[in-house]
Amino acid sequence: MTGIISQNLGRPSGLIKATAGAGAWTLIKSLTASGSGTLSFVHGSSDVVLDSTFPIYVFKFINIHPASDRESFMMNMSIDSGSNYNVTKTTSCFLNYHAETEFTPPPLEYRADLDLAQSTAFQNLGSGLGNGNDESLSGDFYLFDPSSTTFAKHFLITTQMLEGQDMSFNSYISGYGNTTSAVDAVQFKMSSGNIDSGTIKLYGIKDS
Repeated sequence: MTGIISQNLGRPSGLIKATAGAGAWTLIKSLTASGSGTLSFVHGSSDVVLDSTFPIYVFKFINIHPASDRESFMMNMSIDSGSNYNVTKTTSCFLNYHAETEFTPPPLEYRADLDLAQSTAFQNLGSGLGNGNDESLSGDFYLFDPSSTTFAKHFLITTQMLEGQDMSFNSYISGYGNTTSAVDAVQFKMSSGNIDSGTIKLYGIKDS
């Protein structure tokens, strides 16, 4: 395991100790869905920080569970404090999977159908997510220097989910928001229907 090596147990600070030179993690905001259409993190709203305070922000997805069966969990970014979630993005997606029943799965696959090419659409983070009582998605989303007014907004996303046909799906998504405006809000939703339950935690990582 790299990066995080221990947590400040018994302290409510939200800080997580990291390896030398890796900085420290600070819990900024935790949102828990309950039949929610969207979960949005907007800088300056409800104690959310998404500016130059941290060079790296990390969203942690914990048991994201859809209300409807076989939906896609999705995200988009905003440069106008959440008035519009339509940042132009170019992305690449790979995934691998295996069923509960025995079969020979394909190797790691490049999925052009899940990519975006200079698109303002929401990015798919996990497709076909089941709504069974035991089905959910977890993972993380690293967003680098969102407040920059010089560079594009790079991100790395990994998710693991129980797909609606009883398959374990592991997705790897990377890309950039093609804007030199500061990204100040990020929104998550399902392709259709609500997020029935689940938690998203936003952390900031300080410089070393």
